[in-house]
Amino acid sequence: MVLLAYLKRQWKLLLLLLGIVGVFAAVFSLYDLPLEAVGYAAVLCLVLGGVLFVLGFWRFRSRHHQLRRLLDQAEEPVLPLPPAGDLLESDYQALLRAVAAHRTRLLAKERDKLEDMTDYYTLWAHQIKTPIAAAGLLLQEAPPPREALEAELLKISQYVDMVLGYLRLDSDSTDYVFQDTDLNALVRQAVRKFARLFILKHITLDFRETDRIVLTDGKWLTFVVEQLLSNALKYTPAGGTVRIYGDGETLVIADTGIGIREEDLPRIFEKGFTGYNGRAGQKSTGIGLYLCRRVTEKLNHDLTIVSRPGQGTIARLDLSREKRTME
Repeated sequence: MVLLAYLKRQWKLLLLLLGIVGVFAAVFSLYDLPLEAVGYAAVLCLVLGGVLFVLGFWRFRSRHHQLRRLLDQAEEPVLPLPPAGDLLESDYQALLRAVAAHRTRLLAKERDKLEDMTDYYTLWAHQIKTPIAAAGLLLQEAPPPREALEAELLKISQYVDMVLGYLRLDSDSTDYVFQDTDLNALVRQAVRKFARLFILKHITLDFRETDRIVLTDGKWLTFVVEQLLSNALKYTPAGGTVRIYGDGETLVIADTGIGIREEDLPRIFEKGFTGYNGRAGQKSTGIGLYLCRRVTEKLNHDLTIVSRPGQGTIARLDLSREKRTME
């Protein structure tokens, strides 16, 4: 098997050797030289060629076995390649090392991504159990309180929307459809979704229409507005107020909630960061604002948040972007 492979590799050399012998025979024949001289030269050529053939075959066979042993170590991050025999082998080895390094980086990236998703889904599974358990307890009452049940179902829906957004955000199949979008209609849609929570928590809504048309992806911008509204409702106590209004090119969502500590503000957009409020019984996943920042970056918008403990939080969604040419 190895010999046959070597013969296929060296057929040009063998053909050249036979050609040299033929040239010698033709020249000797044309000059009427003794056949013994021709035979002697042919034998010398064949012996020399045979020696070179055997040495080449031995080197080929050794390389073959080395590569077969390396094949068993293909999963190693660094392959212990043998010394290169010539410039081309050196080039091939450099190429192989580059491919192996790229593969290692891809594997590390996929491993980190899998760990992040595993951590998030573990937290998500624990968090979604709370509204499910609450809904189960409410169903045991006679009659079940409709508004409270709807509020818990809304929380479940929010968790589902969040995990779907987490999955789709970095998906290669995600398409962003930019078109002129009525900002008032978009905000009203988000407010209607949380109407039951406003009523249940006795929170006042102050919505001042902006009459603005924004070039954006309506579906993803709605996701951001809903997340910001959800946070405002979550951290605003009963009797508080949520205000939504326009400030030039900026959509503002402000609440009179518990606010955010100064030391937590620089990290609120980090994935998994919950801060003091998230750890103090609010059961935060630490993923909502991270997704909002990622989405606004992809939409070429800007999101900033200012807050003081006990004085509420103001989220400013800057939509002042020039219209782009879509291909």
